[in-house]
Amino acid sequence: MRGRNLFLLLLIAGMGLFAWRNWAVFSERKTLSLFFTEFTAPFGLLMLSIMAALVVVYFLYTVGLETAALLEIKRYARELLQARKLADEAEASRFSELRKWLEGELAALKAQNPAGLEAKLQEVMARIDRAEQELREDIEKAGNTLAAYIGELEDQLTGQDRHPPPR
Repeated sequence: MRGRNLFLLLLIAGMGLFAWRNWAVFSERKTLSLFFTEFTAPFGLLMLSIMAALVVVYFLYTVGLETAALLEIKRYARELLQARKLADEAEASRFSELRKWLEGELAALKAQNPAGLEAKLQEVMARIDRAEQELREDIEKAGNTLAAYIGELEDQLTGQDRHPPPR
């Protein structure tokens, strides 16, 4: 529980205890003025009711604010996921275009001198495959890092530290 919420809970409990101990004074009828008219009512109960209404409004406002923040986080996470998918698709299409171009170029070179180019072709294709695999791993690592940062941000905004730092 956050310190602010604990303080408010203790304050409300203290006010309740105070009202309970002084209930006779709280329920004592007094003449109250509303500028144009006067009426008789228990002033302490009236003030206690107003305070309770303010507490309810505060808690409703807090719940609404946290709900809005969580919805905003989810919206940002969806947008980031869509952007990541688009980036992955663009990267895959670039690789396929590069592979087609290289295969075409190597086929043209092979047509000119087929003797030593077969070994070179296999070597270049192996290097391309390794580079492609490394790039995919880097993209996946970046995505995982981004997801971890989003999770940390969500934990900080919601006040829930699901992954406390190591001691």
